[in-house]
Amino acid sequence: MAMTALLAERAAEVVSAAQQLLTKRMGAPVKLSDPIELSGSGRTTVLRVRVAENAFSLPRTLIVKQVRGHAQDRTTGGLAPGVASIDSAFLREAVSYQFTTALSREHRPGAYLIAHSLPERLLILSDLGENSLLTQVLQSGAEPATRNALMAFAQALGRMHAATVGREADFVALLRRVDVVHRVDGIAQQAESAIAEVPGLLQRELGIEVPGEIAERIVRGNRLFSAGRFRAFSPSDLCPDNVILNEEGARFLDYEWGGFRDATLDIAYALVSFPGCLCDFELSRERASQMVEAWRSEVVGVWPALADDELLSERILEARLIWVWLSTYWFLPADHARIAAAREHGLSVPRSEALINRWAALAEDARCTGDDIIGDFAEDVSAMLEERWSE
Repeated sequence: MAMTALLAERAAEVVSAAQQLLTKRMGAPVKLSDPIELSGSGRTTVLRVRVAENAFSLPRTLIVKQVRGHAQDRTTGGLAPGVASIDSAFLREAVSYQFTTALSREHRPGAYLIAHSLPERLLILSDLGENSLLTQVLQSGAEPATRNALMAFAQALGRMHAATVGREADFVALLRRVDVVHRVDGIAQQAESAIAEVPGLLQRELGIEVPGEIAERIVRGNRLFSAGRFRAFSPSDLCPDNVILNEEGARFLDYEWGGFRDATLDIAYALVSFPGCLCDFELSRERASQMVEAWRSEVVGVWPALADDELLSERILEARLIWVWLSTYWFLPADHARIAAAREHGLSVPRSEALINRWAALAEDARCTGDDIIGDFAEDVSAMLEERWSE
């Protein structure tokens, strides 16, 4: 990709910062060259660089990621779903990489961390190579490639969960080294706000009253972020743009929401169709249950209770409900900056379509699980959304 002058200047700054960091770390000069921009939102630059003179055991290519922003922007949130502030998201990502890098190679869910600088908000990571994004496979719709990719995704999630159960103390110890203001778990914080705010939003926008029973279920479901029986490490923002497929299976790229939470939230994230953005991929019931089975086969050893089909479907329905609720909190208000950012993703659809589909699919799942309380409510919301957007 040809770089604009501005990007080239940014890239040069990032490369220079990375060289200094590696030189300090290795105790001898490290030279990096040939930066290629891989991606980057407004505030993040991600480059693949070549290690020019390599007297060390460094890999031939590295990934360098730097987050920037003015001091006042860095502590404010509202940028993207799940992010409390630029600083807290960066620090959570750095801590998540430190945590996953300490896992054995076969359990590591993505790249490993080579070096990082908190003050520079810079990460130097291993290069997972030229691979296909889950987005590209889903866009192609080719079979059996699509099925294989979704199974690999579900298995990789399960493997990561099984490998990290009971290791929350290690994660917390890493997080404790970070300045206390930045320890916030953005996603848990926003889930908490959504409990109080969504009923008013549904009332104002759609004229819908939230029944007491649903409100109770939301409060209960919300504990999946802070407590939950099946806690494990989760990157959480599992948008298909953040998942790559290589010979080792599916690997995860983005840890800005990284943390320990109930693992059913991760498998439900894909079933809801990526609630933290507007990516939409329609799963048949059969395909969804194959994914759940692939995930369960990896985690039932650590959580034998999940062998019970009824318990499993109830837990997943609860996780889906909380995600659809949060997705509504994020995308029903006309927050143009947030919507525009989400529309840049590979599988994105208009927010009207995403929200209607999410509530309708939740209603169907609730009916199949025999939960008419959620079924009735989700059907109402999806019908009112259709009415509102058909005008």
